[in-house]
Amino acid sequence: MSATRRTLLRTALTAGAAVPLLSACVTNGGDDGDRAAGNTGAKSADNPLGVKADAPLEVVIFKGGYGDEYAKSAETTYTQKYAGAKIDHKGLQKIGVALQPRFVANTPPDVVDNTGADRLDISALVSAKQVTDLTPLLDAPAFDDPAKKVRDTLLPGVIDDGTFDNVPQTLNFTYTVWGIWYSRKLFTARGWTYPRTWDAMLELCATIRAAGIAPWTYQGKYPEYINDPMLGMAAKTGGPDLIKAVDNLEPNAWKAPGLIAAAEAFAELAGKGYIMAGSEALSHTEAQAAWCQGKAAFIPSGSWLESEQKGVTPDGFDMVLGTVPARTTSDRLKPTALQAASSESFLVPAKAKNPAGGLEYLRILFSKKSARAFAATAGTLPAVVGATDGLTLSSGLGSVRDAVTAAGSETFTYRFRTWYAPLAKAVDDATGELVNKRITAAQWADRVQKAADGIAKDSSVKKYTR
Repeated sequence: MSATRRTLLRTALTAGAAVPLLSACVTNGGDDGDRAAGNTGAKSADNPLGVKADAPLEVVIFKGGYGDEYAKSAETTYTQKYAGAKIDHKGLQKIGVALQPRFVANTPPDVVDNTGADRLDISALVSAKQVTDLTPLLDAPAFDDPAKKVRDTLLPGVIDDGTFDNVPQTLNFTYTVWGIWYSRKLFTARGWTYPRTWDAMLELCATIRAAGIAPWTYQGKYPEYINDPMLGMAAKTGGPDLIKAVDNLEPNAWKAPGLIAAAEAFAELAGKGYIMAGSEALSHTEAQAAWCQGKAAFIPSGSWLESEQKGVTPDGFDMVLGTVPARTTSDRLKPTALQAASSESFLVPAKAKNPAGGLEYLRILFSKKSARAFAATAGTLPAVVGATDGLTLSSGLGSVRDAVTAAGSETFTYRFRTWYAPLAKAVDDATGELVNKRITAAQWADRVQKAADGIAKDSSVKKYTR
């Protein structure tokens, strides 16, 4: 994974991605009327979205790390069901560059996988009313389980991740979780148990250091990595109210007791010397390589870590993800609660020529059979419940699946990072200073709150609420 993949995942996960590919000129295209006229069919139990069997379908897929064979497989299923349909498939890397002119001209494709560094600015598309409401899809029967609605087959938070102003407008196909990674082989050999509380974490860190191993390292050039467990700890302490206050730019949200306590916890981690010396200067690849070499016991990261380290991880390393330890005995969320969000964002343009077909394609793509095939080849957790059932999974992906199962409905994500890029940078910068002992937890909160207040008062910044 490239140095920017982490940020790209962040900005693709939820509403408000900040890549300015579409300017206001998206609204300047002429109104071509109803391009879908004549391209809809009668709705029935077998055809709940009213697909016209012989209407052509144009599908544009981001051809990145996952390739596009999984998308072609769903297209094969589509043409098996609608034998008269011809599918125009395009696998691209620069989605925004290719499609921006077509959205401006009101001639977009029928389905778009809007992912990658050059993706379209979803906020601009939504503001210009260029994206179809996906409610009919979510309320339709699941493709391979008609007893359930599509919405009931998705993992927690997936629908919310693609919802803008209470309207679901994108649907994300993959599921990313964040946590603290360690080598099960190392822990078994040493007799160590992964800590479930922060006090236990500090005790174990002392033991690890005594064994001649640095307890922690992190991707120091990108302090957002170590932000994740810290903000995850705060979320567990303060619960949904804390997360909403932060995302909604409420006054003094960043000075909530849960956030101060989490910042104090990581300041203590640094103060006790439990972070590997020199971590601040390391890139993500350098820090992760040191961890794989056994120089440190813990490293924070998202669920892409295993695939990113394939060429570096020693045989038998057996990496697994652990959830963030509880800071207090009265946390609002249980210890198994998990920071998670979906990515790989699909949409159906409002001016699509075959929107019913576009929705039906997504119904097929998000089927359990389709998601299972993807999981088997991509090594990534899909956003569909039960997609990995019965599969033999690697240690990392298996631990991710188990963590999601244990969390149940208690998954959470902050959205300020994708809604307000300057605030995200302010948090990252302040956390870098905190874990390198240059500011205190109180000073950290003051700095971040000042940045949040500045955005809240800036009338030129579009605000979002949850």
